[in-house]
Amino acid sequence: MRTRSNPGRIAAWIFLGAALLITLFPFYWMVRTALTPARGLFGDSSSLLPHSPTLVNFERVLGLTTDAEARAAGGTGARIDFLLYLRNSIIYSVVIAVGQTLFCAMAGYALARLRFRGREAVFALVISALTVPPIFSLLPNFVLVKSLGWLDTWQGMVAPTLLMTPFAVFFLRQFFLSIPREIEEAAILDGAGVWRQFVQLILPMTRGPLFTIGLITAVNSWKDYLWPLLVGRDDDTRLMTAALGVFQQSGPNTSPDWTGLMAASVLTVVPVLLVLLLFGRRLVQSISFTGIK
Repeated sequence: MRTRSNPGRIAAWIFLGAALLITLFPFYWMVRTALTPARGLFGDSSSLLPHSPTLVNFERVLGLTTDAEARAAGGTGARIDFLLYLRNSIIYSVVIAVGQTLFCAMAGYALARLRFRGREAVFALVISALTVPPIFSLLPNFVLVKSLGWLDTWQGMVAPTLLMTPFAVFFLRQFFLSIPREIEEAAILDGAGVWRQFVQLILPMTRGPLFTIGLITAVNSWKDYLWPLLVGRDDDTRLMTAALGVFQQSGPNTSPDWTGLMAASVLTVVPVLLVLLLFGRRLVQSISFTGIK
């Protein structure tokens, strides 16, 4: 059946379209700057499309040009080991996503199914932790990692968020509560213990939620900036987000290499953008289902 148009629906679509344009315009301008020759960046600032678009900025970032070619293209001579920092970001995101998903699944299952003294108090503490801004725990975590001698190490990088976050525990607990208890009762009659129920029954039944929280965690870890900047200052542990900030300030000239910086930013966004395009619908459906439950 054809839906009848009305002024409210038209106004809603106009508002959503305007909000979408405002949201996507910074990303478009980043791509446009990356395709603009460095010497013509400020003289071409009023046009929505770059004149004489070029891929030389991406080639400079990927290390496909010599230092002389980079300077001839308008670069400052500063370089960024893009592949090394990309590898570090992938390792950091994958380790935190896998570890946090596993441990939060165990914590969420314990809060949803196991009966122990203080369970409600523990869950209330987890919920209250959602209201605490992460910046408040930054200094205590840094002091602890420094006292352990973990600066510029992978264990220091992943320590604060490897085990759990309050949102992930709450997210997975909601799914575990929606699973019928009769399934676990039948497993108990077959002699299955708590650990066997969790591994062989609950985890396979919650593959969708586990994948969703893993994806959310990976994306959030990918865009971390302040903590990796403080702890991972060595090249072997420096992430792409922190490397971009260093690259911006490493040019010998007074003006940063904006075209090279934007090219590196575009390449950094592409992996996460592809993942969200492939699995975005599944992510939204899982979050909506959790809110209903």
